[in-house]
Amino acid sequence: MAIDQETEMTDAEIDDFLSRHETGILSLARDNDPYAIPISYGYDEENQEFYMRLVSTPESEKREFLDSTPDSRLVIYDESQETYRSVIAKGTLENIPPAELTPDQIAQYGDAKRPLFEIWAQSKNELNIELYRLAPETLEGRRTVVDREE
Repeated sequence: MAIDQETEMTDAEIDDFLSRHETGILSLARDNDPYAIPISYGYDEENQEFYMRLVSTPESEKREFLDSTPDSRLVIYDESQETYRSVIAKGTLENIPPAELTPDQIAQYGDAKRPLFEIWAQSKNELNIELYRLAPETLEGRRTVVDREE
């Protein structure tokens, strides 16, 4: 298997790709300590911003990372036959208090379909459910075509 062609995606291709997906891997880092979790997101094409609901318990490792304002990367990828596509958004997560939400932001959070709160073992009142926005400093996409015949 050899890489036949690797190209950067245009902004329009990135927007189209992100609009057709709803999940990715959010990686957080503080000092030399990494943390990564699968998430669901809503994507605002016009502003190239991501919206997500993040659920944690008060004493969880996720909560510790979120409270430390870590560096973050969001990776969205897929594989379709011989083509791999990936987009990486790099920036800082911003916690948005519900009272400050705009109608457009509320619509974006509605697109973040997961997590389904019923899957958590803890009762809802034991969970921290917070809303975050990622306005990436960089947003890059790559398309790789693989020749599987070699």
